[in-house]
Amino acid sequence: MSRIIATERPGKLRHQFRRTIAEAMRRLSQKQQLDNEAKDLAALIVFCLHGITDTVEQTIAAWEKRNYWMKAEHFRQEWRWLERATDDLSSTIYQGKWEEIPATLAELMPHFADIKVKKLTRSSSLWEGAYDRFMQEG
Repeated sequence: MSRIIATERPGKLRHQFRRTIAEAMRRLSQKQQLDNEAKDLAALIVFCLHGITDTVEQTIAAWEKRNYWMKAEHFRQEWRWLERATDDLSSTIYQGKWEEIPATLAELMPHFADIKVKKLTRSSSLWEGAYDRFMQEG
């Protein structure tokens, strides 16, 4: 049996998720009112936060396997905010407290400030139906 080789590295996936979140937050900030697209974008952000969590865990596991304990712990501390942010946004969406979404997203903004969005490149097919999937998976 041959080895399974991952084609996407966790760092690259993490950057793609971060870029998607940055674009989704920009689109949400331009919304004047809550509509289905805004709900889908908020749910997409939660899915991407979960994806980032997975890549962080993969990276930490790889470093711990090589006995890079200090590096792994530093990385874990760097991403500690992720769990709370994901929980806050998820519970806000589940409970339908849409008036709290702007404040929750404002707390996320500093973590994505390094991503410059000059052009929106993500297709709307990425977030269409994300809210329904989110509520079903709940």
